Amino acid sequence: MGDRTAFRTCPLCEALCGLELTLDGSGAVTGVRGDKDDPFSKGYICPKGATLGSLDGDPDRLTGPLVRDEGGHVPATWESAFGAARREIGRLIARYGTDSVAVYAGNPTGHSIAGPLYTEALVKALGTRNHFSASTTDQMPKHVSSGHMFGDPHAIPVPDLDRTDHLLMLGANPLESNGSLCSAPDFPGRLKAIQARGGNVTVVDPRRTRTAALANEHVFIRPGTDAFLLMALVHTLFAEELIVAAEHLAGRVNGLDDLRALAVDFPPERVAPVTGVPAATARRIARELAGARRAAVYGRVGTCTQSFGTLNSWLVDALNVLTGNLDRPGGAMFPRPAHAPVHRRRRPFTTGRWRSRVRGLPEVNGELPVATLADEIETPGEGRVRALITIGGNPVLSAPNGARLDRALAGLDFMVSVDPYLNETTRHAHVVLPPPRPAQTPHYDIELTRFAVRDYARFSPPAVPPDGRPSEADLLTRLAMIASGADGDPSALDETIITSTLKRAAALTGSPVHGREPDELRKMLDTGTLAEQRLDMMLRLGPYGDGFGADPSGLTLTRLRSEHPHGLDLGALKPRLDEVLCTTSGRVELCPSTFAADVGRLHAALAGPASGMVLIGRRQLRSANSWLHNVPELVDGSNTCTLQLNPADAAHLGIAAGDTVRVVSRTGTIEAVAEPTDTVMPGVASLPHGWGHDRPGTRAAVAARHAGVSANAVTDDREIDPLSGNAVFNGVPVTLERG
Repeated sequence: MGDRTAFRTCPLCEALCGLELTLDGSGAVTGVRGDKDDPFSKGYICPKGATLGSLDGDPDRLTGPLVRDEGGHVPATWESAFGAARREIGRLIARYGTDSVAVYAGNPTGHSIAGPLYTEALVKALGTRNHFSASTTDQMPKHVSSGHMFGDPHAIPVPDLDRTDHLLMLGANPLESNGSLCSAPDFPGRLKAIQARGGNVTVVDPRRTRTAALANEHVFIRPGTDAFLLMALVHTLFAEELIVAAEHLAGRVNGLDDLRALAVDFPPERVAPVTGVPAATARRIARELAGARRAAVYGRVGTCTQSFGTLNSWLVDALNVLTGNLDRPGGAMFPRPAHAPVHRRRRPFTTGRWRSRVRGLPEVNGELPVATLADEIETPGEGRVRALITIGGNPVLSAPNGARLDRALAGLDFMVSVDPYLNETTRHAHVVLPPPRPAQTPHYDIELTRFAVRDYARFSPPAVPPDGRPSEADLLTRLAMIASGADGDPSALDETIITSTLKRAAALTGSPVHGREPDELRKMLDTGTLAEQRLDMMLRLGPYGDGFGADPSGLTLTRLRSEHPHGLDLGALKPRLDEVLCTTSGRVELCPSTFAADVGRLHAALAGPASGMVLIGRRQLRSANSWLHNVPELVDGSNTCTLQLNPADAAHLGIAAGDTVRVVSRTGTIEAVAEPTDTVMPGVASLPHGWGHDRPGTRAAVAARHAGVSANAVTDDREIDPLSGNAVFNGVPVTLERG
């Protein structure tokens, strides 16, 4: 059998790029290039996507389950591995209660079908309140902001890149990250297109990133102070009467006068000593934003991973409202994913429905902050976490004070990990359950199409037939059944979800299947796996769906799979505030009381501008957090773990390029190789995220040879954004010493 071609979506970042794979007769991926017929990515590919074949065929990927004994991890059968999980999880729940078992879901779960469909079911089956995820390391402030402003924590506006004339970005580096909470293949090309049509791109960042270098203007800002600048922009809009009374927002916004009153105390001149942004520059940015024909403000990871992360996220969208650019073409708009239900969320958004046992931190979006996971494991008493289930994550490298969490994991009574690697976190697991290779896995972006800059859908069937091992959906379903104590057929979980969803849809007034028999609808679903049947149900009930025959031209999974193998472009983003808005008032809440109260912390911080060195993170084009460092092609060139600092700071400390530098914080000390560069502003040091592959017991040979150091050995698990629980990774106080 000779070479053949298969098409699929790249699962390695948020850009949703289409790939064309070449496979040999054995099913090995021998070539990868961009899918030129994908209507969204149009053949674009980045270095990560180009190496999918190396990742798929990585000899260090686990091919079967492992169990840990006194000598380390050894191969096991699937049944013995699941049996160990059933025995130990059941024992701990029986003795200590459901909260004794915690769940951590890592970033890769958002890049799959199984993660979004089954993780929540696992948590519910356990009945635990100890649910943690990577969301509280990078994006939870945006969910909290959207929840309070629009009523739905998943209703996150994205910049309409293809039609905007003016883009203001803070804490975002999409030329390296490929975008975040803004899925846009060929982000560089889209930014250049803004400029080509006479538009402007302004980047505010403590580093002159590759994105900043491409922009029309780059503005340095002191790490952790974006909220002060954003409030100064709001102040200027009010003070200079630049508020745009957009017709489409008339009568739809509460809190305008309240926000005006809050902003009075933050003129650009007052915040300039804190931010390092000259007052004249801040005023000009506000004027240009208000004067642009179509503009959007976009803030990402750098703005969320601060002590004022939620205020940043709120003020970004407050600016979009004040300039009349929310929910209008060229502004900040709400995508309409094909699989999402048309009906609105009904339960009012709230946080703090429960609190963490040790520090009393509030639940947000059903989760507790990962910054307190080690507390919950180490602190004795009723409700102590004694077992942990991790899904596709590596919190030892990605959570704050990772060294402490590493020690805490070693003390667990039991741990099970769904992961293809024995990494810095999963080396502690008593049972490791590896999912199949990417080429063997179906793909549909349930999470990421929520943030796409065009409405788009694409389903990728497995490029290589399964080899008999359980799919990721099977693994999570089995764990959910174990967690619930059930001994029945694992398919019962999916059947229960399908039946209950169809019953609700049939009972809902306005639903395309209102009044129909759920059993009849069940028989119409796709004939694929149960996960695929659930996806088919979601597509049929979604905004472009066939409504189970109500619209014969509508979308189904069968049609998406057979008629649109390269993906389906569903059009430019459309105004849909009426569909999205579900606050109690029925209006956009421009100044939620929770946020207004937190502005008091801004006032307090104004009294004493920070001084001394601070540490920030750094995106790298060839990295995806901690999970691509075992691909040889991706750990060369610029993809190295160095400490960047301004030449003036280096000279003051007597540090030259290549010297060893000690980085010291409250939580620990690391040593890194110095890289003086004027791309970093004075007073700032930068380390990339996700390195530190030097621990025993892992099986990732390439990563071990390029170990680097973990920046999260010196970040602080005590420091969080209080409104969202998000960890603080930017603006961490450190001392630098020559090694």
